[in-house]
Amino acid sequence: MTTIALSPLASLPQAPASDVKKLGWRGVMKAVTRNGKLVVTNHDQPEAVILPVEEYNRLLTLLRNAGEKDRVLLEDLRRRFDERLACLDAPGAGDTLRDILRKPLKLEGRVIAGETC
Repeated sequence: MTTIALSPLASLPQAPASDVKKLGWRGVMKAVTRNGKLVVTNHDQPEAVILPVEEYNRLLTLLRNAGEKDRVLLEDLRRRFDERLACLDAPGAGDTLRDILRKPLKLEGRVIAGETC
């Protein structure tokens, strides 16, 4: 087995494709069972990672959960954005907005921020 100077693959057990051919599927699966994962290389370059189905499913679950967190955060951000802009639908909102924009943008050298309808 060889070592690849790439992280995080460098920390995983590796086998050249020629060894995989010699070992056969059973030999490869023994190495995977023994080490948890196996990086298959070709001319010292990683080409594939073989891992148990349980590990693959665990990784997919982690990805789905991470995506769900992002979806929930994005929905919350949209809701808050919509709530803040809802005042623009109120009667007279255009006049209120024009009045706000006619005011000086600086007060005592500081930028005015956070105006609401």
